[in-house]
Amino acid sequence: MTRWFDAPGKENTEAVIQQVVERIQRGGIRHVVVATSTGQTGIRLAEALQDISVELICVTHHIGFRGGDQGELDPDLRSTLRHAGAQILTTSHALSGVGRSISTKFGGTTLLEIVAHTLRLFGQGTKVCVEVAIMAADAGLVPTDRDILCVGGSGRGADTAIVLRAAHSNSLFDLRIGETLCRPA
Repeated sequence: MTRWFDAPGKENTEAVIQQVVERIQRGGIRHVVVATSTGQTGIRLAEALQDISVELICVTHHIGFRGGDQGELDPDLRSTLRHAGAQILTTSHALSGVGRSISTKFGGTTLLEIVAHTLRLFGQGTKVCVEVAIMAADAGLVPTDRDILCVGGSGRGADTAIVLRAAHSNSLFDLRIGETLCRPA
């Protein structure tokens, strides 16, 4: 059953983690992908999953997302995540990447931005879940032939968790969303 939140935001993070743990305990999920820019959400999820046998993949913003040559993932939290057994993926965003640079410089929009905006009709967290699933699949960190669980949010924290069948970026429309565990209404 889907849990609906009144509003998006980080105040839903603990409830999302609870939904994730409950779903994993029902079986069939071996990979959890979480969007985590600073590492805080990744750490909270790693702690909740420490006694559960799943692979945790933490997807960060690409280097330079906020400008300069810096990443947002706190180095201490990166170390803690790795020590907890999480894999960390820092790469270009699947639904923007170079296209965002073109539309920012020259105006207009790209086809991927239209896909991203369409997914946002279901909430920013849903768009993030789809995007990090594609990024993890492209990096070879998750399978595309069985369900995975993705966690995303609207800014900081988490407010969305979905079970989906990932796809690579060159076969985006093969991605299938199965269960929506929770998201803002």
